[in-house]
Amino acid sequence: MEKAGEGMSDRGAFIVSLDFELNWGVHDVFTKEQYGENILGVRQAIPKILSLFRQYDIHATWATVGMLCFSDKKTLIDHFPTLLPTYVDQNFSPFGKMCDVGDHEDNDYYHFGESLVCEIVKVPHQEIGTHTFSHFYCLENGQNADQFKADIQAAKNIPCLKNLNIKSLVFPRNQTNRSYLTICKQMGIEAYRGNEQSRFYHASGYKGRNKMKRLIRLIDCYVNLTGHHTFKIQQVDLNCPINIQSSRFLRPYHPNLKAFEQLRLNRIIKGIEHAAKRGEVYHLWWHPHNFGKYTDENIAFLEKILHHVADMRERYGMQSMNMGEAAAALQYESNESLNPKVRGDINHSY
Repeated sequence: MEKAGEGMSDRGAFIVSLDFELNWGVHDVFTKEQYGENILGVRQAIPKILSLFRQYDIHATWATVGMLCFSDKKTLIDHFPTLLPTYVDQNFSPFGKMCDVGDHEDNDYYHFGESLVCEIVKVPHQEIGTHTFSHFYCLENGQNADQFKADIQAAKNIPCLKNLNIKSLVFPRNQTNRSYLTICKQMGIEAYRGNEQSRFYHASGYKGRNKMKRLIRLIDCYVNLTGHHTFKIQQVDLNCPINIQSSRFLRPYHPNLKAFEQLRLNRIIKGIEHAAKRGEVYHLWWHPHNFGKYTDENIAFLEKILHHVADMRERYGMQSMNMGEAAAALQYESNESLNPKVRGDINHSY
């Protein structure tokens, strides 16, 4: 990473985050028969993604569901949160579905991924963030703040992550609950990924995902309906986790939409160039399981994006950052904007 404070707001940044979930992220939506190929394909997709990240020096945040960070069922159960979510719709909770979980990673690739987490942390500039312990839904009826806090505490107590300082959070299903940000701050979370600034991307519960909103989002991936969603943070509220808001979801390849692939690519690279020229931030995100099917096509598409990022780095000095690095740089710049006496007091306090 470039030295903190070198001028993120002047040079711009390309940020990547991945919502790493395995079956814990889709258990309430799809059956294994419907989506199992995508889940199992994660084991081929992640090494290829990491290879591209090495090649193009891409810094990324892997927002990881805590329940996948184990290699056996007994240890997973032993690390459950002290309070479980009391959703009105209990289909949202994975805790009542443990009968579907195997005993060990070797015989259950749908639910266990500790070995994959270990591979990710070996690659430079890859940050392990949290996607909560249980893929916790912060806007669904029945859950509460105490349960959310217990869930985050469990996510930070996972054995294979004990030497990592988890600082970044992605709310599952992008259900950003602003009333929970104070809890996040208390739990050491310094950055979260907020939603795009458009009414079509506002956070909502599962029932709030109406067909018109989904259609607009689909079209918006190919044609610029809502803007580039790049941003420049002039002032940072250090009392809350920093909102490293989303710019674009990297929708996966589908053969039925093959004719529109160039439009999909142009939509993204124009946004990246827009950010690079203006010293702004472009935040791209997706799930590894999006690449679990049609892996080669998705990897080839990603490489085109990263090749463009490399060009923006050469032409405009665009930086690659993960969420934690971006938050640190923004905090640094905010401190630098203070008068010397205040800045000295802040530095002295650490």
